[in-house]
Amino acid sequence: MQWLNKVADEVSAARPEGELIVSSGVSPSGKYHIGTLREVLTADAIMLALKKRGRTVRHIHFVDDLDGLRKVPAGVPAEFEKYLGIPVCDVPAPDGSQQSYADYYLADFVSNIGRLGIDMQLERSHQKYRAGYFVPSIEKALANIDAARQILEEISGRSLGEEWSPIQVNEDGYLKKRPFVKLDTQAKTVRYLDKDDKEKEISYGSGEVKLDWRLDWPARWWQLGVDVEPFGRDHAAKGGSYDTGAQLVKKIFDGKAPIPVPYEFINRAGETKKMSKSAGNTVSISELLEVLPPEIVRYFVLRFPPDKELFFDQQNGVVRLIDEYAELLAKPDKTEEEKLLLEISAGPLKENTISNVPFSHLVASYQASLRDEQKTLDVISRTEHADVAGQQAGVIKKELGYISSWLDKWAPEDVKFALREQINGSEFTDAQKKFLQALGQKVATAPAGADGEWFHKAIYNLKDEVGMEPKAMFEALYKVLIGKTSGPRAGWFLSILPRDWLIKRLQLET
Repeated sequence: MQWLNKVADEVSAARPEGELIVSSGVSPSGKYHIGTLREVLTADAIMLALKKRGRTVRHIHFVDDLDGLRKVPAGVPAEFEKYLGIPVCDVPAPDGSQQSYADYYLADFVSNIGRLGIDMQLERSHQKYRAGYFVPSIEKALANIDAARQILEEISGRSLGEEWSPIQVNEDGYLKKRPFVKLDTQAKTVRYLDKDDKEKEISYGSGEVKLDWRLDWPARWWQLGVDVEPFGRDHAAKGGSYDTGAQLVKKIFDGKAPIPVPYEFINRAGETKKMSKSAGNTVSISELLEVLPPEIVRYFVLRFPPDKELFFDQQNGVVRLIDEYAELLAKPDKTEEEKLLLEISAGPLKENTISNVPFSHLVASYQASLRDEQKTLDVISRTEHADVAGQQAGVIKKELGYISSWLDKWAPEDVKFALREQINGSEFTDAQKKFLQALGQKVATAPAGADGEWFHKAIYNLKDEVGMEPKAMFEALYKVLIGKTSGPRAGWFLSILPRDWLIKRLQLET
């Protein structure tokens, strides 16, 4: 967690006194997803680290719902193209309900932030603009339009032209960029040229005028008093939004730029393009929390510095991720950074849902127990994790709920199995029958507490007796038990199965 301590050091040095504001912001233009969480959880971690240092901190999440709809996301009817350019707070919900498009997508996000232990203050762009909150920023931007244009051109390297304007105006419900003519601060109106070059007048005190993005962002820093903000690396490019914003907030709004924390994107494993609401290649936050405990979601996002690109593997990657977290939890001699990582991952949450039993063991035990929680605990109590089964029974039961969802939604086929209910002896060759029956006889003499190692040796010791190669023996074993040619580690798997049932099955009895 060096990155987190470094950010906290920098913020503390730059702002040694007073309340600190950490900001994040996302447009509700589609489903909030795991990529969205990188910004929000990074901001949350910074807030927690600063609070540990005794500072008063607020995390403000700014919802950009006055932005015009730019694309129709996957899963939304194509007819929504007619709403392109309309603020998402005014577009109807895609499900036909009475709420707005923005409300529809924001609801899922809001319902899940508490589950993730995120403490933040929600501010909505359309409410702020329509209440007149950004009037001071609009007036400063329009009073200094030439200076703003010069800053943007010099830093971005783009020519904006004489007709460039720092505002967008609402024309018949659609946000439009129009040439600015005159500002009347007494009447709170703006005069501009419409598409036919006719002069029009519009109020800027009630949300009919919005600052263009390059000025909206620094205006927000100034008026909200933002001290530190994570944002996507695309905004951190040379001449990009942060570079121009840093100069605009200083020279136009007489404010200070927040300490920047650029982050890389989160992609699906095997894909090079970032997750996109419009492309539909996302994993929504609701989907994520059906399968992964909140502390694992936090751990996945926060265990690496923000500038490291992350890849989310919802199949085998989930197994590795949870086992890694459980191993860190159980580690007796944690470093200070590891302690901080666990505190930031699990500290804000009210309960722990990860046990000290390896995830892969739980997955196999749960399926071998026909997805019965109590039978799974009984199985684990016969393994080397017996003490954990007794001490963490409640935690294990919670974890099994997530495992059940993972098996149903994301688990690869080679991990999923079910004990066969019926078998037919004609399925097996004479050599396979000889091996299975010989193994059944060995199992019948196994000590009551025989572990996976005992069963593993029992299988290998039959190699010469039955004249089969280990690969062929294992294939026959998995076939008779689960109808596949591979499965969980054989020795351990046999050790957790009910002994009487196992002996009968190896004797090819149904």
